[in-house]
Amino acid sequence: MSSRIPTPATIADAPAASQPLLEAVNKQLGVVPNLFRLVSNSPAALEGYLGLSAALGKGKLPAPTRERIALAVAEINGCNYCLSAHTYLGKNLAKLDDAEITANRSGASNDPKADAAVRFAAKIVRERGALGADDVEAVRLAGYDDAQIIEIVLHVALNTWTNYVNEVFQTEIDFPLVAARKAA
Repeated sequence: MSSRIPTPATIADAPAASQPLLEAVNKQLGVVPNLFRLVSNSPAALEGYLGLSAALGKGKLPAPTRERIALAVAEINGCNYCLSAHTYLGKNLAKLDDAEITANRSGASNDPKADAAVRFAAKIVRERGALGADDVEAVRLAGYDDAQIIEIVLHVALNTWTNYVNEVFQTEIDFPLVAARKAA
């Protein structure tokens, strides 16, 4: 199945303004996943996505926790592309084991501190941000500072954006397939 809008087949097929951005993705990852090539139809959207991703990558939230959040958000939103991508990245880059990935997809973690962040992120998605002061306090009591709590919210937003792009346009999955159990 192909995507609902054209996905440039190569970097050279992308709009000129997107080409240097895609070259940077290729240099960093060794490949240019379909999501990036699809989004490259809008150089502004690609620049925004890469900019926010890079900024959050320099944040205070550990990489494994960022992957845990991505898995929880993708499962809740029913995004097979993001589940497939983040299962691959979670295993190969963040070194999460199968039991942890299963817990993350259920909105939890086997790591006590990370569990608070993943539960908080999952609740943000399910409640569309309408959380109480007690929710913020719970993640704070688990050891997250204000910067990290803000970053959790931003990771939810960024992952929701990629989930929506992939679902709206049915981005062709170029990772080993992982299917959502259910959409919330």
